[in-house]
Amino acid sequence: MKVTTVIGARPQFIKAAAVSKAILDTQGLEEVLIHTGQHFDQNMSDIFFSQLGIPEPKYNLDIHGGGHGQMTGRMLEALEEVFQKEQPDYVMVYGDTNSTIAGALAAKKLHIPLAHVEAGLRSFNMKMPEEINRILTDRISDLLFCPTQTAVDNLTKEGFENLPAKTLLTGDVMYDAALLFGNLAEQLAVDLPTSVGQDKFALLTLHRAENTDSEPRLREIMEAIDEIHNKVMKVVCPLHPRTRNKLKEYGIKPGFTVIDPVGYLEMVQLLKSCSLVLTDSGGLQKEAYFFEKPCVTLRDETEWVELIDHGYNALVGASKETILKTVASSINHSLDFGTQLYGDGQASQKIISAIQASS
Repeated sequence: MKVTTVIGARPQFIKAAAVSKAILDTQGLEEVLIHTGQHFDQNMSDIFFSQLGIPEPKYNLDIHGGGHGQMTGRMLEALEEVFQKEQPDYVMVYGDTNSTIAGALAAKKLHIPLAHVEAGLRSFNMKMPEEINRILTDRISDLLFCPTQTAVDNLTKEGFENLPAKTLLTGDVMYDAALLFGNLAEQLAVDLPTSVGQDKFALLTLHRAENTDSEPRLREIMEAIDEIHNKVMKVVCPLHPRTRNKLKEYGIKPGFTVIDPVGYLEMVQLLKSCSLVLTDSGGLQKEAYFFEKPCVTLRDETEWVELIDHGYNALVGASKETILKTVASSINHSLDFGTQLYGDGQASQKIISAIQASS
């Protein structure tokens, strides 16, 4: 049985690492990995394959840049050609990127069964390109692998029980990856970047268009982060290329510690070593929880409502006042991370078993 997997962005590499390992450990399954090229920076792409032991992609489409429609269209055209050549039994896509929706559309137009890992997530903000991608991908998928009960409930509310698709609560493959690679960084003696130093620090990532493409919003976030860095604790930020370009365009100079994008194992070390996470990333909100760090999310909504409900995460938008107040509260409040929100670490195997059973 042949499964063709489409990935293109950093979080997808990590998720695929766990599932690809499960495929390698399963007799009778072959995986053909396609890298769309959506993330093309070496530190944000190639390094994941070498560090995490993901098989090298059979195809690298090298598609990046341009608007959403242009990028998605080019991917759709290229993926259709690959699928026709490979004739897979299943196409598997992850998350909510342009690579996700392109893979989903190409598969369904060729009548190839489609599996969506991380199905059922909703931010309920249709201005987010990711929301559009995840809704459309869910609607045309045959197997919907949900990381949480909330995700299952979202699909139920949308009437998916009346559609010819199967919804399964598998748990989160990101948790599988955290368990799988959590100790690897220490085993390989992966060091923190020298500029991080030994001081207590907050880890910052910032890349979403809703923050980077609005100059007033980005300026207010930057002012808050600068103040945290100068008055509360050091802030360290592996700076995303898009954010770097926008800061230059707006003439904003960060007053905190900026480092180049890092590989996953270096990010694990940063997560283990930090005292607080500040982010607009969906994946890093969960990774903060996996590594037992409080998280402050620089967005107006999140798909991971369980983290909010249990007090592990706080939404602050772009308000400087709210960011500063929430950071002060987070560092003075202890949390019990004993709650199991994202499954038992066996999501990858459940996904593979379901694909095999559906053939």
